[in-house]
Amino acid sequence: METTLQQRKSAFVQLGNLMGKLATETSWSGFASGLTQAEFDEFATIFTRHIHVNGWFTEENLRKALLAWSTALSSENLDHWLNAYQIPDLPSKQYKVGIICAGNIPMVGFHDVLSVILSGHKALVKLSSDDNLLIPSLWKLLVQTEPGLEGQLEFVPAQLKNFDAVIATGSNNTSRYFKFYFDSVPHIIRKSRNSLAILNGNESENELLELGRDIFDYFGLGCRNVTKVYLPEGYHLDKLFNAIFPFANIINHNKYANNYDYNKAVWLLNREDLLDNGFILLRKDEALASPTASLYYEYYQDETALRSLLASRAEEIQCVIGQNDLPFGTSQSPMLWDYADGVDTLNFLLKLK
Repeated sequence: METTLQQRKSAFVQLGNLMGKLATETSWSGFASGLTQAEFDEFATIFTRHIHVNGWFTEENLRKALLAWSTALSSENLDHWLNAYQIPDLPSKQYKVGIICAGNIPMVGFHDVLSVILSGHKALVKLSSDDNLLIPSLWKLLVQTEPGLEGQLEFVPAQLKNFDAVIATGSNNTSRYFKFYFDSVPHIIRKSRNSLAILNGNESENELLELGRDIFDYFGLGCRNVTKVYLPEGYHLDKLFNAIFPFANIINHNKYANNYDYNKAVWLLNREDLLDNGFILLRKDEALASPTASLYYEYYQDETALRSLLASRAEEIQCVIGQNDLPFGTSQSPMLWDYADGVDTLNFLLKLK
């Protein structure tokens, strides 16, 4: 069965509403929620299973991801995003688009799935073993909302085959393999990137608290998490430490604490200069990518020179947080049109031929 663009968009709006219920309700509120009790209970089971399969995917973080997507999939946001393109109800030819998902944070591949389905193509999805439960269950809800989408997505358990184009996300190492393997078809290959913050010393305590969200959301494992801060000369780091203290309980998570202890032990053995507040390590370093449970920092004298330096490293950077950049606290709440690596996924899909 074929669907129009409006039908596909409406289905995702409805899915967003359901995701909001799943994110915020801890018990079934009745059929008015749009879910049966069995469907609601299935997600409660998924939360539990995810914690056992991937210790980084806590129930709090799974709910956080669902809530973020619920907000993103509003009718207004979808219209704002899609109205910038000429999207036919049906493409002149329907292509099979392989999607290779990362598994560092919950549902990190969902935007690619959304883009492929809205463009009218078919998605062949290779999920990460670290994140292989939520998206299939959400897809089932989507098809129940719009039966015409049945058959538009296939989850591939092994190697991708019979594809016309590919969107693959991985590390710098896997990207070289992806580039070689998928070079003969249209492709988007994403590599490792990191995000950073530029402080000018005039930030309010609340802005610095929100920066804590950019650092600690999803334990700092996402490419949009801040792993490096640039500080004006003379900046007193106690101001930052005090503002982010409300996140101190993160150290009670076993996997995070293991990374904190390991990095601290290695750096102390190497006689590295560290700042330590008991739940995150700060180290002065020119690199952008800091290990989990740590944050690199560097001082600057001239912001214009700093931005020139960062422009030369643009391919390493996902986003920048600051008073003159993305607002504090928003790094893990991208809009639908905030494309990973700055590559317009929807435009790529619409130009397939």
